[in-house]
Order: sequence, then C-alpha cells, then structure tokens
Amino acid sequence: MSDPTQADAPQGTAAAHSAVAIAVEAMNKTFPTRRGVPDVIAVEDVSFTVDYGRTLGIVGESGSGKSTVARCLLGLTPVDSGRIEVLGRSIVDAPARSLRAWRSEMQIVFQEPYESLDPRYHVWESVAEPLLLHTDLRGGELAGRVHELLEQVALSPDLAGRYPHELSGGQQQRVNIARALATSPRVLVLDEPTASLDVSVQEGVLRLLLRLQQELNLAYVLISHDLKAIRAVCERVAVMYLGRLVEIGPTDEVLSNPKHPYTEFLIGAELSVDPDVAPAARVVRGEVTSSQRPTGCVFTTRCPLVTSTCHESQPPLIEATPGHDAACILVKPESAASDLSGAV
Repeated sequence: MSDPTQADAPQGTAAAHSAVAIAVEAMNKTFPTRRGVPDVIAVEDVSFTVDYGRTLGIVGESGSGKSTVARCLLGLTPVDSGRIEVLGRSIVDAPARSLRAWRSEMQIVFQEPYESLDPRYHVWESVAEPLLLHTDLRGGELAGRVHELLEQVALSPDLAGRYPHELSGGQQQRVNIARALATSPRVLVLDEPTASLDVSVQEGVLRLLLRLQQELNLAYVLISHDLKAIRAVCERVAVMYLGRLVEIGPTDEVLSNPKHPYTEFLIGAELSVDPDVAPAARVVRGEVTSSQRPTGCVFTTRCPLVTSTCHESQPPLIEATPGHDAACILVKPESAASDLSGAV
C-alpha cells in the first residue's frame, strides 16, 4: 500500500499541512427513547485518527456502535459532543449548506448494494447523478467522466444501460463505488461493503478498494464483522463494544496479540476451515444489549475474567505496547504481558 506524503494532502485547506485526513476526539452520541426507558448510548468517548492513504478498520458485534460512528463522521447523524475534523474541517455544528458542499470530498459506501441504487435509474444515470449535483460537467464531458469511472471500477461500458436488477451483487457494489468516486473524494467510509456479497466476489471488491486507495491516496474507514477483510485491507483496527473503543492499534498486533478479553473473543469466534482445528475452549455468553448498560467496564456482564474491581469504573485506554491501547484493568502500561490467561 502506498505511503502517504504531506504533499498528497488537498491544497487550499488546513488538511494541506497535515497527513491526517480524519481526526476524532471524545465523540459522544446518545439516542433518546420513550419515557421510562434509559436513553441508548450509541457512542461514548471515541477518539481516533486516519491518515491519507491509510485504512482504519472498526470491528465489533451488531449494536456496538460502528455504523453510528460512520454516520457521525460524515455529518449524517449529529453528535452530542466531541470533535470531528475531516479534511481539516470541523463537522460538528457545521451548517447543512456547508456539509452538502463538502459531501463531494467525503463519501460512504453502504452494506446493501441493491438498496443503495435507485431501481428506476440505469447504471449510467446512477453514476452521473453525483456529477450533476456537485460538478459543472455536462454533455460529452459528463459522458466521458462516467465512462472513465466505470473503467476505474472494472465495469464494462456495455453495462451502462442496465438497471440494478440486471446486475450481479458484485457489479451493483462496483456501481456504488463508482458513484462514491465520481466527485473525487479524499475520504471513503465503507460500511460493511462486502457483507452481502458471495465469498468469491468479496475478494475482487477488496482488491479494487486497495488499488483505488493506492492510485488516489484515499483515507478509508472500513466497518466490518469480517476479520479476514480487516487483515487484508487495514493498517490499524479499532474494536468497539457498547459504543466504546475497548482496543485499538496496528492490525497485525491487535489480532495476533490481543489485550482485551472482548478482542480475544472476536478472534476466537472465527471458525477455521480446517476441521481438525477445535473452536475456542471458552465462549462469551449473551449478546450486545444497549438497554441494560452495566456499571463500570461495559464488558462486565459477559467477560469471563470479570472481578469486583471491574464494576467500579470504566477503565481508560492504556498503552500496552507502543501504538497499541486497550481498556482493561488487566492491561499494564507499556507492558506486553497483560494477564488474559483463561480468556477465550
């Protein structure tokens, strides 16, 4: 993967002086509920950065807050508090007009490719739509740009006249990626972009995303349940549980040497294709539930290593090894030997 340089940052913005494309600090988002029911804390005190040409993966079970983070990043869902800067611009409290103007530089690819496309539009119209909204291209210039985008995502121009239902799932998602790239964004948020695709198609889409990142120096945030996809695409990974980051660091380090019991559980939950490899000896019971938020550490109700101290307060992220942080009382600062013996 290409190594981003300071010169690659967009000119004319604050981002031109930094390698950081996305900076999030203490993001919080709560959704109100009906009377008598506690509000849902979707995101709590989340912080991270993403450089140009790099990918941050965000993993966790359904209900952990991953997609809410994605929507907050792009201003699609307003945050309660915190700092979000994308391409050097503050997203928090930005006027709707400004967000619409900036949308061309920060795009999202959703999980369901068919539902993301208007069934009344054929491929050419779907790809041309963002260009008509955000650029002055018309006529032959517009047609040329649409043709260029289809080639960029490895789709034959012969498909331009087809409707979404006439395409395979992989082709539909490539159309969505072409739409996202149409306005030359610098940031792409990928919300489970391969989850609904056949395994044989997933690899092709991931290879496409990697190639486009190398060519265009894009910053990615990849939301996924698939640790194999995270390993293939992401330099860094953040693990979320009940709206909080419980671990973050280099992908290889986090997935080979996890410091938090929940990360250990996610890795152990992967089933091997080798029938001789036994599943994890111990599993974490229960499911993510935002309606019964525990006191202290958010993982206390499911953690196999829970102690009375875990119920007292939520541990902060602590650096276990350089660049690798985890929020667990068993993690010792600057120590590679956190005590996860007996964890899943």
